[in-house]
Amino acid sequence: MNLSDNFKHMFRALKSRNYRLFFIGQGISLTGTWMQQMAICWLIYRLTKSPFMLGFVGFLGNIPTLIFTPFAGVLADRMNKHRMLIVTQGLAMVQALILAALIMTGKVEVWQILVFAIFLGIVAAFDAPARHAFIVEMVGRKEDLGNAIALNSLVFNAARLIGPSMAGILVALFGEGICFLFNGLSYIAVIAALLGMHITHRVIVRQDKHIMQGLKEGVNYAFSHKLIRSILLLTGLVSMMGMSYVVLMPVFAKDVLRGDANTLGLLMGSTGLGALIGAFFLASRNGTKELNRIVFLTTNIFGFGLIAFSFSRVLWLSMLTLLFIGFGMMVQMSANNMIIQAIVHDDKRGRVMSLFMVAFMGMVPFGCLIAGALANRFGAPNAIMASGLFCAAGSFLLRNTKHDTVA
Repeated sequence: MNLSDNFKHMFRALKSRNYRLFFIGQGISLTGTWMQQMAICWLIYRLTKSPFMLGFVGFLGNIPTLIFTPFAGVLADRMNKHRMLIVTQGLAMVQALILAALIMTGKVEVWQILVFAIFLGIVAAFDAPARHAFIVEMVGRKEDLGNAIALNSLVFNAARLIGPSMAGILVALFGEGICFLFNGLSYIAVIAALLGMHITHRVIVRQDKHIMQGLKEGVNYAFSHKLIRSILLLTGLVSMMGMSYVVLMPVFAKDVLRGDANTLGLLMGSTGLGALIGAFFLASRNGTKELNRIVFLTTNIFGFGLIAFSFSRVLWLSMLTLLFIGFGMMVQMSANNMIIQAIVHDDKRGRVMSLFMVAFMGMVPFGCLIAGALANRFGAPNAIMASGLFCAAGSFLLRNTKHDTVA
């Protein structure tokens, strides 16, 4: 297979017109999202001078995932996902534009930022399960589903590299408001992509069951399936104990490595580059065969990478370990998503993906609190080392779980 064939194989899901539209729209929109993410942190710190408020805004933005996503998954299985996404993306656009107006007119206050953080968190809680479950309706061939999920990760991590860099320049030149404005306008791209799709919607059987009964049915289905149960438990453990390493990066940049804001940028950039390499690796694969072995391996890469990072006191070595950490984190999370999408029944897809998002994002706020408490008590390096040990141990959840159900 020559280089041209390899390239086509890596991007094979883009042959589907619907998914191609979504991929382009998401690329533009996610760049705006990461610009806003960076700008809101800068804005909060400028207004409050409080590191605690940085963590508190993150907590408020993520906690709705834990509360609302399971119910959103039930709705995703009962409603038109395409229309759900148009509504959620529209609401997210409105919040960004309102914040842009408040900031650019000098009327923004901290309480407004907190309220909109909760609002956006609720919107995201309904958006995520519908978006992940909708992928199977966008790709033309179900065998390209895994590639589409990998390409989602690729565009997400590419935006994570580009967005904050653009935001840093724009904030220095024009202030934070321009980033919120760009993010608000960027939603036009993904909404236009959704409106431009030609979707053959599956027939939705009318459900007379109470929403709680539907939720219980989804939970029972997920946890009665050994492989899905193992993936959800592993994802929750890694998200809670491992993903929170990011909140301690400023401590490592300033106090451990004796650096400054540029040091922090290099550390975060190394993680993003590793994740981007991981996305290319997954996109180059064909099918879902032996993905559970890859999950086991990359979870260990992530866990032992965190342990190695906790011992480093040299910038170049820390950057190298973060490259492996970013790779391991991205591959194991995306591979878990691919496995679940390949084996779940279509009528349960929204509910199971909502449980996956609860495990993936809903545990992060608690992980941040745990990481902060451990760092205060035992120091940031020891907190990161403990996180790595938990992740490496957790990888054995999938070690002996069979993957025979996936072709």
